[in-house]
Amino acid sequence: MPKKKTILVAPLHWGLGHTTRCIPIINGLLENGFSVLIASDGGALGLLRKEFPTLKSIELPSYNINYPKNGKLIKWKLLLKLPQIKKAVSTEKKIINQLVSEEKIQGIISDNRFGVWSKKVPSVYVTHQLKVLSGSSTFFSSKIHQNIIQKFDECWIPDVEGSKNLSGKLGHLKSKSFLIKYIGILSRMKKVKLPIKYKYLLLLSGPEPQRTLLEKLLLKEFNNITYSVLMVKGMVEKEQKTKQTENITSYNFMTSSQLETAINQSEIVVSRSGFTTIMDLSVIEKKAFFIPTPGQYEQEYLAKKMDDMGFAPYCKQKDFNLEKLKEIENYSGLKNDFKTNKFIKLFDLFEGE
Repeated sequence: MPKKKTILVAPLHWGLGHTTRCIPIINGLLENGFSVLIASDGGALGLLRKEFPTLKSIELPSYNINYPKNGKLIKWKLLLKLPQIKKAVSTEKKIINQLVSEEKIQGIISDNRFGVWSKKVPSVYVTHQLKVLSGSSTFFSSKIHQNIIQKFDECWIPDVEGSKNLSGKLGHLKSKSFLIKYIGILSRMKKVKLPIKYKYLLLLSGPEPQRTLLEKLLLKEFNNITYSVLMVKGMVEKEQKTKQTENITSYNFMTSSQLETAINQSEIVVSRSGFTTIMDLSVIEKKAFFIPTPGQYEQEYLAKKMDDMGFAPYCKQKDFNLEKLKEIENYSGLKNDFKTNKFIKLFDLFEGE
């Protein structure tokens, strides 16, 4: 009996969205007879280790991405971080070369980690950002990202190809010079009919300090309402912690199964407009209110797209208050009108000699 091929799955640690959408990919690989080696850093690696405690894992260097308090400065802060990011990419490239040369991996799936690829084994890049929005520099940031994607054998887009899609111009180009496969919506969630337990689920994610700033804002706004509220802080720590105030139950983090239950038991979700969150809420078909991360053009674009599609309203973080939630009545909630993927044909790439 031939030995199972080992596929390295490595998401970027930038919030938890890249990580959580890799969970269904990892499950798909395991179901189709592959071994999986997981790799990342920080909370992303911590979450994968909690989700897959029996899988081997390695730590990759951190890109150390965080946001300034003033969202308008994010572009310049990222520019200053470039030398540090380039150093991390160079280091992770050396780690990958060693794993390949020692025949410890026979395939690679990188979710936005630039140095996780090899010419010697099939390498896949997962992204919904063929176009990287950065204001006046969008053309250049998009070209840089596309040049990185070209190093990989395939680029998997977690969306559908047609005009009715979730990622809009982010994941759809008029012309491209590399192999793209639209793999359908990637979500670790399922819709389950459960009694409603919480009026609001406050779902936090993303880099600091903006995650903490949003937490403080939401706690202040929701602290005195009479409805039951659940807050999931998106802080992956060694132990799960809960805290109960008069009307707010808070968790530092939840596993996939716990979060799936929580979303199904909640009437309305208040969250960032990250693409993975949008996919999850679409699958479960939830009413939502989005607060884009200040200065993150991608989330601002996606929030407006959800608004334009009639799915969910949004506002800037500085403008949020409880009165804004009344707008939800005028929206349908997110819809599960998008195909999900069974992965069988996708993994043919790794079946070659």
